[in-house]
Amino acid sequence: MRVETERFVRLHPKSAEHSGKVGSLLAGVPMPWMRRWPGPFPIVLDEARGARFTDIDGIEYVDLCLGDTGSMTGHAHAEIGAAVARQMARGSTVMLPTHDAAWVAEELTRRFGLTKWQFALSATDANRFVLRFARAITGKPKVIVHDWCYHGTVDETLVVRMGDRTVSRPGAIGPQINPGLTTRAVQFNDLADLERAAAHGDVACMLIEPALTNIGIVLPEPGYLDGVREITRKHGILLIIDETHTICAGPGGCTKEWGLEPDMFVIGKTIGGGTAVGAYGLSAAVADRVETLQSDAGIDVSGVGGTLAGNALSMAAVRATLTHALLPEQFVHTKQMAAEWTLGVQQAYERRGLQWSVQRLGARAEYWFCPPPRTGADAAAAVDHELDAFMHLWAINRGILLTPFHNMALFSPFHEPADVQLHTDQFDEALTALTGR
Repeated sequence: MRVETERFVRLHPKSAEHSGKVGSLLAGVPMPWMRRWPGPFPIVLDEARGARFTDIDGIEYVDLCLGDTGSMTGHAHAEIGAAVARQMARGSTVMLPTHDAAWVAEELTRRFGLTKWQFALSATDANRFVLRFARAITGKPKVIVHDWCYHGTVDETLVVRMGDRTVSRPGAIGPQINPGLTTRAVQFNDLADLERAAAHGDVACMLIEPALTNIGIVLPEPGYLDGVREITRKHGILLIIDETHTICAGPGGCTKEWGLEPDMFVIGKTIGGGTAVGAYGLSAAVADRVETLQSDAGIDVSGVGGTLAGNALSMAAVRATLTHALLPEQFVHTKQMAAEWTLGVQQAYERRGLQWSVQRLGARAEYWFCPPPRTGADAAAAVDHELDAFMHLWAINRGILLTPFHNMALFSPFHEPADVQLHTDQFDEALTALTGR
């Protein structure tokens, strides 16, 4: 780690200088998680295009993070950029509907199956809104989520399970109330646990990712998601699926790939092609009840909305994205890249007899320093922060950027086999450095 840190400092003198001159930025960065990259200071972006970016020291990187899904379409996508520029020249936000918004809603219905749609500026906001809708139309107070889930900075979902209690997730600062008052956390892949949590009769909704991603990729076991749908229907619980990350499974996400039937649906990040947007979809039955709520004269103080939500610029960007990106033929390529990346990683650790594993979900893949976890708690317990930091810093020093919070790679249509091979080669070299063989 000392050797790699010294190498990092030598490679990035301009980023180091920049880091020393940002006194007006809290903690020296625009957002706190930008401090979580490996190295004594963040590298500073100059330009990003396609599957690569360049820092201010002139070093080019293969980007396997892609803005943690926000740039899954590829950076500086030409058609999306042109659409955004055209709309900006015609007006970005007027608090009025547009033709683009109607087109986008129809396309989202085609892709994901939900009947009615509205928009936010992030998936976090969209999750907040649908939780409010669920409580309002069911009259029930509680929410169920998975242990170690992540649905953005939504207070009642920043939770973990501790024994039989639901508590704030480690690192969640300043929770407004004890999250056990609003939320029950259940273990992923544990239907008996879900049945116990649902049987109280006070649960409005269950908010899930079809596969966990933000604690690392944890895949559902056969029959688990069918069981979730059965239990939620049995107890009158609305099922909300958040596909903000799991859109990597295909153009219709896991919902279409696996034939899921949510009552409500949330997505954000990548559908904007790099612009800020979130969307929430409702089944016909839920939409009928929510439209009654939205006909009330007090809707502007309902806790749902935002002055810039559904703005013309965002809608133009989403229309261009869904027209030119996230298409079936592109997923054929990105899934192949992810499969080759997975194989390269697997072969490297198996040659050395390491009891590691690698998981893949469509165009996304991740390696673990343990056998495949089946729950969020298993995944959290297996994290090795020092080894994570070493692997990430080693990769950065050789021109590869992984997702900072775990060992995850995501692929865009612009990635090429040579990009995968570069990662395979440096990963193999890292294991030689670690093991001496």
